[in-house]
Amino acid sequence: MKFSDNFEKLSRKTITPALFTIHTICCCISFVIVLQVYGYLHLFTWSSSRISEAALLSVPIAALAIAMIFASFSFGYLLSFYLYTVTLGYLWLTPFSQLDYDHRFPVISAIASTATFLAPMLFLKWPIKIKPAGSTRSLRWLVAAIIAATLAIIATGFLYNFKLIWLSEIYQFRDELKFPILLQYTMGIALGALLPFAFACCVEMRAHMLAATVLLLCVAFYPVTLTKTALFAPVWLCFLLLVSTYLEARIAVIMSLLGPIGVGLVLAALCREGLISESLFLNYFGTINFRMIAFPSVAIDVYNDFFSRHETTHFCQISLMKYLMACSYDEQPALIIARNYPVGNMNASLLATEGIASVGSALAPASAFLAGLILSVGNLTSKGLPPRFVILSSGIVTQAFLNVPLSIMMVTNGAALLFLLWYVMPRQPFAVASETGLKARV
Repeated sequence: MKFSDNFEKLSRKTITPALFTIHTICCCISFVIVLQVYGYLHLFTWSSSRISEAALLSVPIAALAIAMIFASFSFGYLLSFYLYTVTLGYLWLTPFSQLDYDHRFPVISAIASTATFLAPMLFLKWPIKIKPAGSTRSLRWLVAAIIAATLAIIATGFLYNFKLIWLSEIYQFRDELKFPILLQYTMGIALGALLPFAFACCVEMRAHMLAATVLLLCVAFYPVTLTKTALFAPVWLCFLLLVSTYLEARIAVIMSLLGPIGVGLVLAALCREGLISESLFLNYFGTINFRMIAFPSVAIDVYNDFFSRHETTHFCQISLMKYLMACSYDEQPALIIARNYPVGNMNASLLATEGIASVGSALAPASAFLAGLILSVGNLTSKGLPPRFVILSSGIVTQAFLNVPLSIMMVTNGAALLFLLWYVMPRQPFAVASETGLKARV
C-alpha cells in the first residue's frame, strides 16, 4: 500500500477528528473572550453559570462534524466547514444573548439549516462530465488578460477615489465613496475571484514573480476601495498557500480557521499576563476572532431578533425581485439592522439573509438546502482540479461566504464567474505537475 493511502487512512481515523475537536474547543474559548471583551455592545452578557447550557446546545452541531470527517475534500467541504463554525458560534452565544426573542425554535432552525446545506455540498454528485475547453497556452493568456483587466479597473477606480490612509481611518471615508455600478461590480469580481484565480494559476505553473505581481494588484485596490480585504488578501492567500501545500486538503481547510483563531487565543493569554500591550491584542483579536469568526454568528442572533417582530424581506434584497413583486423594504437588510442595533452595517451570511431575513426561521432550512444545491455546482466545475488550486482560487470567496448573502457572493464577489473559470480550466497542466511532484497532496 502506498504511503499516501496510509496517510489518508490515518487522517480520516485520527488526525481530522482530533483537529475538529480542537477547533471546536478553541472556537468556544474564543467566543467566551468575545463575550467578555465586547459586552459593551449590549447584545450579550457574560456569565460563567451559563457555560454548561452553551456546551449542551453545541452538541447537535458538533455531531454534524462527523459527516465532514468522513467526506472527501471538495469546494463544498470548504464552505461546509466555514458554515459549521458560524452555526457553532450562534449556538454557543445563544445562552448569553440579551436580545428578547424566543431562542428555542431559531436554535433548532439553525441546526437544521446547517444540516440541509451540508447534504448537497458534501454528498451530491452531479451526473455531468467536465469537458474543459482551455489549453495550457490559453491558460497563460487568460492569466495575462486578468492582470491587464485588473490594471484597467484599478486605473479607472483611481479616477473616483485614491486615499492612502491608515486602517483606523477608513470608516471616516468609506461611506462617502461613490462608484458607477459597473465599476463596483468589476472591482468586487476582480478582487474576489479573478486575482485569487490568477494567483492559484501562477502557483501551479511555478510563475513566482507573476504570482507576487498578482498579490501587489490586490493591495492596489486598498486606496481605491478602502477595504481591509484588499489590504490583507495577500497575507491570507499566502497563508492558504502554506497550509494547502504542506497539509492534506481537509486538514488544510481546518487549519485555515483554527490557525488564525489559535493565534488570537495565544495573544489573549499573553495580554492577560502583561507580556504584550492590550492594543496589540485587540487589533488582532478584534479583526480575526471577533470580526471574522464571531460576528457572522452574532448576525444570526440579531437577524432572528429583528425578524421575529418584523415582516420578512421575501428576497427583496435581490434587486431583480423588486421588479417582480411589491417589497416592504427599500433598503438592504444590513442597513435596516444598522438603524436598530449598535453593530453598524451588518452584512450577514446566507443563513441570516436568504434564510431568516427572507423567509423566516421556519423556512430557513429549505432556503439553506436550495443554497447548497446552487453552490454544489462549484463541486462539479472544480472536479479534477488540485485541492490546493481550489483552496487558493476560492480563498477570498470563502471569506465573503461568512459575511455576505449568497446573491452578493455569487455576483458581486464573483463566485459565479469563478465556477465558470473552473469549468473551462485545462486539467492537463496539473496532471503533468502531479507526475513531477508539484501537485498539492490530496
